[in-house]
Amino acid sequence: MFTSLLSLFMLFLATVAAMEAFAYVMHRWVMHGFGWFLHESHHRPRTGNWELNDAYFIIFATPAIILLLGGVQFGWGHWATAIGAGITAYGMIYLGFHDIIVHRRLNHRYVPRSTYMKRIVQAHRLHHAVETKEGTVSFGFLVAPRPEALKAELARRGRAGVRAPTGIPAE
Repeated sequence: MFTSLLSLFMLFLATVAAMEAFAYVMHRWVMHGFGWFLHESHHRPRTGNWELNDAYFIIFATPAIILLLGGVQFGWGHWATAIGAGITAYGMIYLGFHDIIVHRRLNHRYVPRSTYMKRIVQAHRLHHAVETKEGTVSFGFLVAPRPEALKAELARRGRAGVRAPTGIPAE
């Protein structure tokens, strides 16, 4: 079925796109659900280079590695390589956006200028304004609601779990 280069490329692109939905589901109901014990570290100030949440990198990379090995080494078919490459590509996009641009795990001077980049960076920062398991908004990474809608939702929830501003003395 997936033998032509075009069909494999389309499968690759479909996998990258589907990963956004997968990431949303995993972030919303796993990381903010039973997997909170790992993800909680990501909603707290990081004290070193690593946090417990980084274990998700290994967890989510494992299927891609297996599919790539299966497609390249074990003869499963080119479809496995295309899907494994799609998962890996999404992981690279996630790494660049989430860890490097938003959380600045590497020093850089990039400033979001496009409307799209400003929107997804702001949406992710609003996600991190909540430091509790519940009450968080915006679980996607490449697709996000407008920041005004997220702020209104946080206000509707009475700002439950929203982190106190830093640098402002308490009265």
